Amino acid sequence: MRHTFLLVILLSGISLMSQEMKPIIPIDTETSKIVFRAVVEEPGTKDELFNRSIYWLNDFYKDPVRITSIRDVETGKIEGKHRFRIYYWDEDSIKHAGGMINYTFVLQFKENKYRYTIKDLILKSHTNLPIEKWLDKSDPAYNKQWDEYLKQIADFVESWSESLKNHMSPEPEKKKDDW
Repeated sequence: MRHTFLLVILLSGISLMSQEMKPIIPIDTETSKIVFRAVVEEPGTKDELFNRSIYWLNDFYKDPVRITSIRDVETGKIEGKHRFRIYYWDEDSIKHAGGMINYTFVLQFKENKYRYTIKDLILKSHTNLPIEKWLDKSDPAYNKQWDEYLKQIADFVESWSESLKNHMSPEPEKKKDDW
């Protein structure tokens, strides 16, 4: 009896580990669109945070001046548009380009905090398909690759936000070398 009980527990644990974690795709309740947004507490004035974000932009993007449409120190707002590629793998595990995802990002700064927003995610194609379509599993055109695409988008946003958070931290004060 104990062996059977142990076997059931072991098998249920294996099945739980084999289940993949679904990406968390945040939906704005007002617009029903996918919007990634977070407020991050970070010490610094509005201007200091703004300047740190400029350093991040220069490090993260190849051509940060071209992609930003708003850089307003007075209001503490930066807005830009960019894109990234998504992929799929065929039955032979060969990686193929699945398309380009265009997105808009907004950075807003206040005293000791900033907010980032990634929105307007669109699959670049002849019709510029909003990616919210990929959430509808009842769609007759549903493709199981859509779940992988959504995961890649969530992974990109996580990487993007981690890079931003790492650059927004104030540099540690340098100690004087009193010798």
